Amino acid sequence: MAKKKRNNKKHSRRGLKKWKQLSFGGKVWRFLWVAVLSLWLFSILQVLYCAVFNPPITPLMVKRLVEQVKDPDRAVRFERDYVSIDHISQNLVNAVVVSEDGLFMYHNGFDVKQLKMSYIEGKKGRRHRGGSTISMQTAKNCFLPHKHSMVRKAVEAYYTSMIELVWSKKRIIECYLNVIEFGDGIYGCEAAAQHYFGHSAEHLTKREAALLAVCLPTPLRSNPGRPSGYLSRQAGVIQGRMSKYGRINLEATKEDLNPKYLKQMDESLFDFVWWMITDGESLKKK
Repeated sequence: MAKKKRNNKKHSRRGLKKWKQLSFGGKVWRFLWVAVLSLWLFSILQVLYCAVFNPPITPLMVKRLVEQVKDPDRAVRFERDYVSIDHISQNLVNAVVVSEDGLFMYHNGFDVKQLKMSYIEGKKGRRHRGGSTISMQTAKNCFLPHKHSMVRKAVEAYYTSMIELVWSKKRIIECYLNVIEFGDGIYGCEAAAQHYFGHSAEHLTKREAALLAVCLPTPLRSNPGRPSGYLSRQAGVIQGRMSKYGRINLEATKEDLNPKYLKQMDESLFDFVWWMITDGESLKKK
């Protein structure tokens, strides 16, 4: 035992001696690759953990709490109650998919066609078309702060690819519905159902599900429990889509899906990046 301790001390001294012998540039390089490797391993652990468990807290939850504490006119609220997908109404699954990401079951995390349209409209100064898929929103809400930057978008794409690789579609929608913001300090469908409708998410009606789904883009300005005329009309549109699409089968295999839409999803994120480099600059001017 004593010999083992002496060997450990020798190795520590050797490591320290080697570090001191490195040039400044060598020390910076060593620090950078160790940091990058550590972050990469941490991200893998995050994704593996959340493949089974919902995150204890998310960056957005922390941000909202800080905002609430700083604002004397704002109530401090933290309502959250994670539930299994088996205790979430199929109506809500249907409503959220048709509202947020109609091709959720077909893509591998990215709807390249929508990303291209969003890119062109953004460069022309128009209001951005929704280009984020449910997978992208899940990655953002679980792991990242809500800041608009290219770096955050790149990291979001990385996490999206990871969860699409490791998680099932069923797990992605389950996690999404448990962490998404439904109001100021209200997170997840169970807390939202209890807050706005006085019952569990398992018993949400088609109308209630549509109202919750239509509020997702602007959760701080929308109240599904007391919808405005605009929100009510939009919820009616979502209900119409729900009838058209039918039940979303989260356990469907490729053989169960429509080949027409599968073909549309052939492009990957790399295709989108290459398109931006080669064609995006010319297309956005048209």
